Amino acid sequence: AAAVRGIRSCKGFISSTRRCSHSVALKPQYDAIIIGGGHNGLIASAYLQKGGLKTAVLERRHVLGGAAVSEEIIPGFHFSRASYLLSLLRPHICQDLELTKHGLKVYMRDPHSFTPILEEGVGGRPPRSLLLGADLAKSQEEIGKFSEKDAKVYPDFLTHLERLACAIHPLLDAPPVDIPGVTQGSLRKRISALRSLKPLVKSGLKLGKNIPDLYELITAPVMKVLNRWFESEPLRATLATDSVIGANTSPNNPGSGYVLLHHVMGELEKEKGAWGYVEGGMGGVSQSIARSARSLGADIFTEREVEQVLIGQDGSARGVVLKDGTEVSSKVVLSNATPYITFKQLTPQDALPEAFITAVDQIDYSSPVTKINVALDRLPNFLAAPNTRDGKPGPHHQCSIHLNCESVEVLEDAYREGQLGRPSSRPMLEMTIPSVLDPTLAPRGCHVVSIFTQFTPYLLEGRRAWTNEDRERFAETVFDWIERYAPGFKKSIVGKDILAPPDLEKVFGLTGGNIFHGSMSLDQLYLARPLPSIADYRSPVKGLYLCGSGSHPGGGVMGAAGWNAALTVLSDFKRR
Repeated sequence: AAAVRGIRSCKGFISSTRRCSHSVALKPQYDAIIIGGGHNGLIASAYLQKGGLKTAVLERRHVLGGAAVSEEIIPGFHFSRASYLLSLLRPHICQDLELTKHGLKVYMRDPHSFTPILEEGVGGRPPRSLLLGADLAKSQEEIGKFSEKDAKVYPDFLTHLERLACAIHPLLDAPPVDIPGVTQGSLRKRISALRSLKPLVKSGLKLGKNIPDLYELITAPVMKVLNRWFESEPLRATLATDSVIGANTSPNNPGSGYVLLHHVMGELEKEKGAWGYVEGGMGGVSQSIARSARSLGADIFTEREVEQVLIGQDGSARGVVLKDGTEVSSKVVLSNATPYITFKQLTPQDALPEAFITAVDQIDYSSPVTKINVALDRLPNFLAAPNTRDGKPGPHHQCSIHLNCESVEVLEDAYREGQLGRPSSRPMLEMTIPSVLDPTLAPRGCHVVSIFTQFTPYLLEGRRAWTNEDRERFAETVFDWIERYAPGFKKSIVGKDILAPPDLEKVFGLTGGNIFHGSMSLDQLYLARPLPSIADYRSPVKGLYLCGSGSHPGGGVMGAAGWNAALTVLSDFKRR
């Protein structure tokens, strides 16, 4: 530990743990070019290549993965620097691309949620906590510490959510309904477009009499739903965190229920709602996708930043020009960047309708998130679950650890403060320690910690940019709160990496710092993601497509946008 502590002076050192080495030269012409090597872009490249299109991926950074990257920020410590948990990677993509064969290894978490309570212990006992996992009986026992009624109905609640989530799956794995195709053109084209209704019909049939329940969940404040089921604050607050995680909203705001549903739609190793840690960090999943795509013949490059999409005389996309002036032609271009970057920075403005540009300006990218990555020289020791003498991790250490989540009112106060343009003085914290399951991430006896914090504004007081002093001050606030739950935490810090919303935008290209490539609000979902006119992945420029999380089904549903976009492109090629 002393040796590790000696590297505190190296906090500014940043290097990639998984630099992309690719001996293939960039060709002057491809069938398809993908801007951005995030997971959706990489998945799109694999499926396009499988479909017979020679494809190149051009990533501006030195490391592949977009937000799903692994980086050695502090020497010897490897972090999932942005995205930090795996769940919503679509199972058929894992199977199609043989990701396990190409190196993907996931550590399953059970239990998965730990909420310690900030209170004085009674009779020499530690403070209470809530530990939830796959073992339903154990979860009920934990909930029973706060409410026997809640413990009894908890299984019914899970069954209810799973029923709704399963019904949504057909909509994730297909493009939205082709409204123009169904309503315009020849009778033959309209009949053909009716096939796009199949996932919606399938979803409706699965829901059956539960259609009103789904409608209520996705439109109502999540607290309206949770209050009907439960009475204990720690359980309601713990569940409510999943309704606001990454979203600039409150559990009492309409539409927050969808984000909760979004987070129970996941699946890992055939276990519904499961989340896990990727070995080597989240870059491991991106690297496995890249290996699969390369094995199929895709060319993938890093440090190749695209300056602009090339537009032909006929008004269609004809390739790209790089920052260094290199021109690469192609039949189609897919952008894994946000819609804002795609249409405001990469596409010539005279190639787009003025009304469309105005609509792009209205897309909501507000973000409440500051991500803090921390290297520790010891395992955190929580008052609510003290470490054993042998120092081995307990079951709670592998969980998503919810701090400042004792009550919904605490979450609401944090939200209100953020809306006033101030970082929350008692922020909502989701803390994970992946190194307790994955020994490849840190030196022996040391740990990497991911802290996902809310609520922090993009501009302080609505007008002022973040300074290093602001970042340090907020990080100190976060560490002070963790210290109250786990004394000794601050002394164990070896180094840190603070990413406020503007940093998430600058480093990862996340407009506004929004982790979903655009808010997951009801006005920006399904037929309206990112805009009604381009919900089918096709842009106003012929041959230019979106393939990132800014399009349906949105951020978090790993790979679905890339898969759907690739199918759309291949379908268009067949019509040529």
